[in-house]
Amino acid sequence: MKNLKNSIFYILMLSGFSALIYVILHKGKFLETSQVAANKVVSNGPWTDFLVKSAQEPLALLLLQIITIILVARIFGWFFRKIGQPSVIGEMIAGIILGPSLVGLYFPDFFHNLFPTTSMGNLKLFSQLGLILFMFVIGMELDLKALKNKAKEAVVISHASIIFPFTLGITLAYFTYSFLAPVGVAFTSFALFMGIAMSITAFPVLARIVQERGIHRTKLGTIVITCAAADDITAWCILATVIAIVKAGSLVSSLYVIGMAIAYVFLMLKVVRPFLQRVGTLKNSRQSLSKPVVAIFLLTLIISAYTTEIIGIHALFGAFMAGAIMPDNAKFRAIIIEKVEDVSVIVLLPLFFVFTGLKTKLGLLDTPEMWEITGLIIIVAVVGKFLGSAIAAKFVGQSWKDSLMIGALMNTRGLMELIVLNIGLELGVLSDKVFTMMVIMALVTTFMTGPALDLINFIFKTKDENLPEEIDTEGKYKILISFGNSERGKALLRLANSLVKKQNTEAIVTAMHLTLSNELHTFDLEEQEKKSFAPILAESENLNQEVVTLFKASNDIDTDIVEMANHGDYDLLLVGLGQSIFEGTLLGKVLGYTTRIINPDRLIDKFIGKEGLFENSPFDERTRQIIAKSKMPVGILVDKDLQQLNRVFIPIFNPDDAFLIDFAEKLIFNNGSRITFVDPNEAIKNTKTVYEKIDAIEAKTPNFISMMQDRTMKKGFLEQQDIMIISLESWKKLVNSQSTWLSNIPSVLIIKP
Repeated sequence: MKNLKNSIFYILMLSGFSALIYVILHKGKFLETSQVAANKVVSNGPWTDFLVKSAQEPLALLLLQIITIILVARIFGWFFRKIGQPSVIGEMIAGIILGPSLVGLYFPDFFHNLFPTTSMGNLKLFSQLGLILFMFVIGMELDLKALKNKAKEAVVISHASIIFPFTLGITLAYFTYSFLAPVGVAFTSFALFMGIAMSITAFPVLARIVQERGIHRTKLGTIVITCAAADDITAWCILATVIAIVKAGSLVSSLYVIGMAIAYVFLMLKVVRPFLQRVGTLKNSRQSLSKPVVAIFLLTLIISAYTTEIIGIHALFGAFMAGAIMPDNAKFRAIIIEKVEDVSVIVLLPLFFVFTGLKTKLGLLDTPEMWEITGLIIIVAVVGKFLGSAIAAKFVGQSWKDSLMIGALMNTRGLMELIVLNIGLELGVLSDKVFTMMVIMALVTTFMTGPALDLINFIFKTKDENLPEEIDTEGKYKILISFGNSERGKALLRLANSLVKKQNTEAIVTAMHLTLSNELHTFDLEEQEKKSFAPILAESENLNQEVVTLFKASNDIDTDIVEMANHGDYDLLLVGLGQSIFEGTLLGKVLGYTTRIINPDRLIDKFIGKEGLFENSPFDERTRQIIAKSKMPVGILVDKDLQQLNRVFIPIFNPDDAFLIDFAEKLIFNNGSRITFVDPNEAIKNTKTVYEKIDAIEAKTPNFISMMQDRTMKKGFLEQQDIMIISLESWKKLVNSQSTWLSNIPSVLIIKP
């Protein structure tokens, strides 16, 4: 009765007030004057007018720009990662493609509708905000303690890598000033900017490359990271001075600005830094790092950026300085970076790439002479940075190989170069033509880093592979465990231990953990490695199982897992998966098809004929890639809290599944496992070689093997088992058949022979 009463009241309330609103609006039309009616714009229809007006709203246009930019940047970033290049190159090229050089040239209407001149202010503002947050993160990535402790050799190399190209840049400016410098720009300003533009090294890109190539632990990796950090600090100080000189007009006039900048740095180091260090010591966990505390650090960033902008040395220097003086606690920095980096790198930074692309006009280089000058700029940049770093490295005692590697890495310019070039263009020191030439130089020098390192390794006949020496031991059964989270890694370790427990001296178990390099920073690399392997090492002690650990920062985890496994000459690769998609449900298969359709790797494989697009493979993309490309047997563990392998059942659906008997033998000998062979299709009974192989094991170790022929597994039997071991092809057929007993199975080890 109460519900009926409420319903009647609700209906009467809505209908009554709706009617009243309609009457008021209808009567209100008679209040309109003839003048208002005369000023009405001719309509193309209410729906068309609504869409046009909505799309032209500044907020709607900005959101459309952000959506387009992020999508294009992600696509190009993914593509360049796949070809072994930093994703930043793809994002830089995406910006140029969306600009007047390509989209604006061939699709002018679309370009002008998407990027009208009136919208550039908003785009610039958001891109600058992204840069401020990004420079804050770059400042926090610097390990000032390491820089102080290892600075002797690094400073020599770093400053040589600045003074060489800086001098060559000024020399180049001397010969090109008359026809490249903007009208009214003093030679000093033009020359200084050409010099600093040649001298920049992209510290974040270099750090990622060092991590991905697994040389971060080596002496070379330590030196080059320290060199890049010293280069960053020095170059930004020089840039701040150059900006002050350009704005003031001369060195003497800029002394006031430089003096203010020195006072600002002193205040940040001696007053602000100790205060922040104290706060960071007290608040260094997620629980204690409350919103008011985070506000203190973000406010420090904003005030610092504002101060340097007011002084006249650009807000980006203040953001960089604020990051550099943050508390040096690795856990604290990781938390702050996590809060700031995703928004800046994923959303705001691509806006800067496109904003740069909108100002990069390849059409200005319309004569062979202009392209010759562009080539000369690239040569000067490479010679100055590469040779300057390499010669200095050799002078301080590095080998020729390491010296050349340092030179190739220090020649990486990336995003940092674009920041300098945009500042120069904004100040009017660089013309659109020079800006375009220098952007091309930044792309070329960043792109060539990877191939240059590969060439140096080829010349010196070495590879910088991150493989432990123990893996190369001949005559041992070698298992590689690749895990994402620690709990799954522990289950995989228990499985590996059951296969080699009594043959420990004749086997090697390697636990490998790969982490995306863009989720790591130079200061927390070792901390992340310890955290990842601590549970695995604890479990290895409980099992009395020796484990070799292998940690790598990766640009492409799927590819690197396969390459590390293939190059290590392993006998078995074990990987772990979650259970939700692999229980034979229709939803699981639908999800499998969905990922196959939209995943770029799958589409590429289809186009080049590697495999069919709809081939039955009820796995996620990473597992599919590992299965397809691995040269050794692969075991995929579907873990349902696997604690032991005392009771194991192995279905043999056809004679091709006979290879599973070898795994049964290992489990019996090493772990004393009780094995139940299931023979639903009488493949064991009717194949002589198969049953003879099982009989041979039974003869050596009696009472460990039993046989079943049931097609349908009883729930009681399944509940008594610890794990099912099955071949990949049989698993696919089992999933496809929608077998009802799959919902009751224990953990599963799916093996590709």
